[in-house]
Amino acid sequence: MNNSAPLFTPVLIVGCIITLVGFAIRASYGVFQIPIAEDFNWGRTEFSLAIAIQNLAWGFGQPIFGAIAEKIGDRRAIVIGAILYSLGLILSAGATTPLEHQFYSILVGFGIAGTGFGVILAVVGRASADEHRSMSLAIATAAGSLGQVVGPPVAVSLLSRMPWQSVFLFFAVAVISTILLLPFMRVKPAASKEELEESMGEILKLALRDPSFSMIFIGFFSCGYQLAFITAHFPALVTEMSSPIDSTGWCGDLGIETTAALGGFAISVIGFSNIIGTLVAGWAGKRFGKKWLLSGIYAGRSIAATVFIMTPVSANSVLIFSFAMGFLWLATVPLTSGLVAHIYGLRYMGTLYGIVFFSHQLGSFIGVWLGGVLYDSYGTYTLVWWVGIAAGVFSALIHLPIREEPRVSGVGS
Repeated sequence: MNNSAPLFTPVLIVGCIITLVGFAIRASYGVFQIPIAEDFNWGRTEFSLAIAIQNLAWGFGQPIFGAIAEKIGDRRAIVIGAILYSLGLILSAGATTPLEHQFYSILVGFGIAGTGFGVILAVVGRASADEHRSMSLAIATAAGSLGQVVGPPVAVSLLSRMPWQSVFLFFAVAVISTILLLPFMRVKPAASKEELEESMGEILKLALRDPSFSMIFIGFFSCGYQLAFITAHFPALVTEMSSPIDSTGWCGDLGIETTAALGGFAISVIGFSNIIGTLVAGWAGKRFGKKWLLSGIYAGRSIAATVFIMTPVSANSVLIFSFAMGFLWLATVPLTSGLVAHIYGLRYMGTLYGIVFFSHQLGSFIGVWLGGVLYDSYGTYTLVWWVGIAAGVFSALIHLPIREEPRVSGVGS
């Protein structure tokens, strides 16, 4: 008789749906870059700053929501997040000035923090059996990638039928609807007796004094920089590329006729490829050292970006780069969150991962904002790419000295 715990549980399934919806909307923001700028005759910097602020607010909100979830309950934290996310989208739909968009993006960012990886992965991690934890975290992360697959094309399709304001309202309804699933998201504490007896202050002190935690924190910066820059600016870069769409090549086979459609499709390719890469990362994270895998992912990203910017941009190069980068896209998330859980335990995983994730979102802010500023100044994204490549190399190196062993009694992944 097989007594092993199941991999797919109600907690994992509901967590996947929430991350899918939340990330589908977040990943589609780059599609609105040109329509909103044209509607108000803004430069690229204005809406880029709104997206950058959204990412920074997400980073600030993540440890806060992690602590809220651990103090008053995971589901309550998710409800608060969904309400803020929807409110931010509704108010953004009526915004007519850059300052309004930028201010309401704070609400959206905090909403993403309450419904995103920081809270969901902590719940999934606690609900998972030890033998399934690495793969469960990967599956929940891959659900976010699936959202990235469907989000941009849905946004492009909706924009062809209605104004961008109506699309934001549609998205707000989708987010708030996820609350209906929360009754199925019940989880019993999975921490060890030793972990339950330790206070949040003790674990925070332990982590903040540990050089390995600092290296994880610093290393996650480049991940946010690269992902947010590409999500926010890659569709616009592709839309404005000079090479025409080859109707006899891959784009013709896929029914892509315009560079705008290619830009949205490129984000979807990244999301699709990332589903594969994230699941592979989950499988590998149980068998190999997580720090070595993370170092390899960051190095691989820098190589892919270097090849892309040093070759002429074409429809084929866009699709090849999107698949390669996508394979390495969110593969860092289950490995980084798993590394935090492995070293410091499950009890305060949400808070600790939230702190690490702030570094990711600081990188996101800089990547999105710098992309807009340098594009408006020089008419090209080249310098922003090179900064991201250098940051990726740095992250690959700084993960190598991390001590990948439990710091809390009874901890393991």
